[in-house]
Formats: sequence, C-alpha cells, structure tokens
Amino acid sequence: MKKIGIILTAASLVLVSALAGCGKKEDNTQGAASIAPTTAASAAATATPSTKGKGFKVGMVTDVGGVNDKSFNQSAWEALQKLKTDTGAEVKYLQSKNDTEFQPNLNTFVKDNYNLTWGIGFIIGDAMKQVAAANPNAKLAIIDEVVEAPNVKSVTFSEQEGSYLVGVVAGLMTKTNKVGFVGGMDIVVIKRFEAGFKAGVAAANPNAKVSINYTGAFDKPDLGKAAAATMYNDGVDIIFHASGGTGTGVFNEAKDRVKGGKKVWVIGVDKDQSVEFGNDVTLTSMMKYVDQAVYSVSKNLIESGSFDTKPVVLGLKDNGVGLPANNPNVPADVLKKVDEYKAKIISGEIKVPEK
Repeated sequence: MKKIGIILTAASLVLVSALAGCGKKEDNTQGAASIAPTTAASAAATATPSTKGKGFKVGMVTDVGGVNDKSFNQSAWEALQKLKTDTGAEVKYLQSKNDTEFQPNLNTFVKDNYNLTWGIGFIIGDAMKQVAAANPNAKLAIIDEVVEAPNVKSVTFSEQEGSYLVGVVAGLMTKTNKVGFVGGMDIVVIKRFEAGFKAGVAAANPNAKVSINYTGAFDKPDLGKAAAATMYNDGVDIIFHASGGTGTGVFNEAKDRVKGGKKVWVIGVDKDQSVEFGNDVTLTSMMKYVDQAVYSVSKNLIESGSFDTKPVVLGLKDNGVGLPANNPNVPADVLKKVDEYKAKIISGEIKVPEK
C-alpha cells in the first residue's frame, strides 16, 4: 500500500511516496507503540533505530478532544510514539479539558526544558502566542493555526481541498439527494471543511442538499449522535463529520441504523476511520496527514539541530490531504471522477472556497 510521507528540510516540507505497511489532565509517558513508516527516512530508521534522540524531549498539548479522539490529536501522538521508537527521544503529552489549561500545559513543558513543545489545534493558538512571547528561547510548534512568532513553527492544511473530494463522493453516491455535515466548534478551520464539502457536493450533484449542524464541541459523542440521528431521520444518507471525538457519536448512530436494516454512511476525518469504526459504515475519510507533519518537524530538529519557523500550508498538491489509499466502498467510476476533480484543483482550474 502506498502512503504519503513528509520530509522536512531546513527550507521546506517536501512530500515523497514511501511504502507503509478530554478528560482529566494527565502527564502521560506511555511507551512508543509501532506505527507504519510515513517517510522514506523513517522507514530506514525503523529498520535500524537510532539513538540520536537520546536526551531530546518532545512534549505535546492536546486540545479538548483529547489524545484518544480517533482523529488528529491521536494522529499527532502516534507520530511522537514513532519518533521515540525511531530516535530514542522522550515524548509526553498533557491533555486539556478546557481552554484554561492550554497555557499552563504549554508552560509545563517549557519550564521543564523540553526541546520542542507541540500544540495540537487551532484553539491553542492564543495560548501558544503568549507562551512563545514570554519564552523566546523555547521552541514551539502548532497544528492548524499560524502563530506569528520567531520561535514557533506553524503547520496548517488546505482542508477545503480534501473536503471537496469527499463532497464529490457524497454527491455522486447519495441515494436520497440529502447529505449532511457535522462540525465540532464553529471555528475557521472547521469552516474550511464545511465550505469544501459543500462545493464538492454541488459540483458533482447540483440537486443534492447539504444539511449543516455544529455541535459546539470536539469531545461530546452524545451531541454527535443526536446530530446524526436528526439528519438520518430527515432522509440524509451520508454524513461527513469534522468534529474530533464528537464524531464517535456520529459513527455510533450510523451503526445503530445499519443494525436496524437502514443503509447510511459516515465520511471520516483526519485518519482512515474505517480502521476504528469499520467498513460497514465508513464510506471513505478525508485524510489530513498531521502525523507526518509532527513526525517530520520533530525528527528534523533532532537530526539537524535547525528549526525552520517558516509557516507551511499542506494541500492536495503536497499530498497533505486527500482520500485513503484504499476505498472499498467507493466504486471505480466515482474514484475516477474524484481524480479528475483533484487534478483540476491542483492545476488551479478549480479554486475551492475556504468559507
């Protein structure tokens, strides 16, 4: 199977293909579980683990979704576990149950002289900006937000582009001409998911209607289940969620419907969520390679000692977003149309809206 990897040089992120096989705040020091190699360099490192990272410490602060959100916090933590396996670096995370814990959690790692501290999520941006200003010698990095500070590496994604493609899938595969979008918090990054999805559905099937529901949370599966139930009751047969752990409820509702004999689908987010929730309800997923970005930035700092803080935006042309390598529930003719739209987005023929 092919999986896309990212190699970070001092100047930029370069993407290559490589073979790849909320709650209470806690200081977690779990051992590194093996995850599939995401870059050519990391594949080699897996074969012969390095000890270059011995004494190097990387910390990670989650957003409110928590490290087991089955989404991008989990992807980031898996990347750091792999980093530990490949380099011998020490990795830890702190969970944040609300926004008042972001800054204290970041400061914990900074005060403990961690070599690099990650903040995972747009909503950590303000806290990171404050910590960066107060600790100019600290090295920090953030996913999904741009923090303009000389000691912060910002990595964002063109979520609207990948979401457009899963919108095409939904538009072509809906049987009822009713599809849905369940978002977590109504913030800029989630609006990009919504905007891209709606544009993709409209391009593929102008007759399809898109229902929108923001739950206001990334850590409330019950709200996701309720939102999905309302949509399915209204005739929606495909829901795309971008809601972190809240999306677990969307999948649970879909599973209940399928057990009852009704065929409905969920489009996953950030990871290939069929691995967690099964192919019986997962139509496809909008992949966002957070794991590869976190791994590459961290590993580059270990190996080179240099810390390039130029912001990076990863989209379809970088293979930073997209569909999973395997899509058993999506017919070949639909995948062909997806590839056609993908080529038009990369060429600039299609400009996907961000909001």
